[in-house]
Amino acid sequence: QVQLVESGGGLVQAGGSLRLSCAASGRTSSSFPMGWFRQAPGKEREFVAAISWSAKTTYYADSVKGRFTISIDNAKNTVYLQMNSLKPEDTGVYYCAAGLGSSGYSHSGSWNYWGQGTQVTVSS
Repeated sequence: QVQLVESGGGLVQAGGSLRLSCAASGRTSSSFPMGWFRQAPGKEREFVAAISWSAKTTYYADSVKGRFTISIDNAKNTVYLQMNSLKPEDTGVYYCAAGLGSSGYSHSGSWNYWGQGTQVTVSS
């Protein structure tokens, strides 16, 4: 059993920055991959970024590559998403995910655990 709690969302103007945090508790492991998804109103949940706890390998959606950075603090069981140069189209609820059950990290159905989400709103 794993619990994920996101924080750090808020309202920011276009071009601004936010840093999201996701703290994991329960049965955690240094080999436990983690990632971020987001969902805008009326749209499907989409992949944002993922990171390997052991190898520190990272993956990004094309829409955020070069602007967002995912990182992890293994000692704190916490993953972060640094979001820079934010655009209005980045607006949505951001969800932390953990426990990749398949090789398809970009598919929401491949992950076993989810947080409740944190709202990010980017104004123009």
